[in-house]
Amino acid sequence: MSGFDLILFDCDGVLVDSEIIAAEVESKLLRDSGFEITAEEMCIRFAGLDWKNILLTVEKEAELPLSAALIDKSEALLDRALSIRVKMIDGVRTALSRLTEQRCICSNSSSKRLDMMLTKVGLKPYFEGHVYSAKDLGPDRTKPKPDIYLHGAKQFNADPARCLVIEDSVHGVHAARAAGMRVIGFTGGSHTYPTHADRLTDAGAETVISRMTELPQMVDALKSWSELA
Repeated sequence: MSGFDLILFDCDGVLVDSEIIAAEVESKLLRDSGFEITAEEMCIRFAGLDWKNILLTVEKEAELPLSAALIDKSEALLDRALSIRVKMIDGVRTALSRLTEQRCICSNSSSKRLDMMLTKVGLKPYFEGHVYSAKDLGPDRTKPKPDIYLHGAKQFNADPARCLVIEDSVHGVHAARAAGMRVIGFTGGSHTYPTHADRLTDAGAETVISRMTELPQMVDALKSWSELA
């Protein structure tokens, strides 16, 4: 059998251009707490991780105690910034209208935030309620663990080996590969950086695209590669 049973999309940095906004908010909070880091460095090191795991990593690395209140503070600041500034990634609507496979979203963002962002940019109808948050699965189930991608596949009774993931982060690619899924890397968000594509490939993405309008053609190409294998 050729083709894919299901395409699973990350959301932040793939469907909505939110990663750069998060990096700006979170890097400022860390600098204010005594840890020097730029928004670009946040994108390179931490894109695809949830804020709690970022804080734990920084605490361990810098031996710097960080207040638990930073979690709630970040959530409030980021929700406000996203509600004002978030936009759809260029070409997403065109790509989704051309793809014929079943699809869903699998994200580390909360369900509430996903609903807000997808409503704001007008993408909710393209996923018909199949929007899944790793935070809803329980504690410590976020990417780079594979749980959310396995959960998405389970909702469609899809074989992970016949699933394709679209990811912009190294941590997300690791999650998808750990789930036994194939991955297309994406570098078209505002948070991209010079070595982005290479790092996604090194993490396990079969190929990388920089424009979402390239996605339908690339999906067809991967189907052909499967048939020839």
